[in-house]
Amino acid sequence: MTHVKRFQGIPMSKSMRGLCKEEDYAFLGTSEETTKEGTEGAEALEDNSGDKEEERVQRQLQREQQEKERLRDIEESKQEKERQWRTHVAELTSSQKTLQDRLERLRKFREFQKKVLEEESGLEGEAGSLTVNQLLTRM
Repeated sequence: MTHVKRFQGIPMSKSMRGLCKEEDYAFLGTSEETTKEGTEGAEALEDNSGDKEEERVQRQLQREQQEKERLRDIEESKQEKERQWRTHVAELTSSQKTLQDRLERLRKFREFQKKVLEEESGLEGEAGSLTVNQLLTRM
């Protein structure tokens, strides 16, 4: 009758309990022996799972570190591109300023040439300036 107390926790109908005998549960006695061996194996698995947990944590830290490095590299490349763009814009602005200065000097020189030609030719008025413009164009 010890088997009745022992296996009382197993859910089954009353009629089924009556039909079952101790021999039917003999396999459960062998399972106790395997349970003892299983606890030893479980301890080994816990140790192994602890190692796996540490490895997983290490891999996660490495991934986080690589992500930080990647983001830092991206930020540095953005700053470098921005610096290059500013340098380029500054060069364009200075060259444009230089071109505008040259254009202004050429206009002043043309006006000077026109004035000198008008004085030398002695032509004044619209007819004279038209003739001077034609001469300047030929030059």
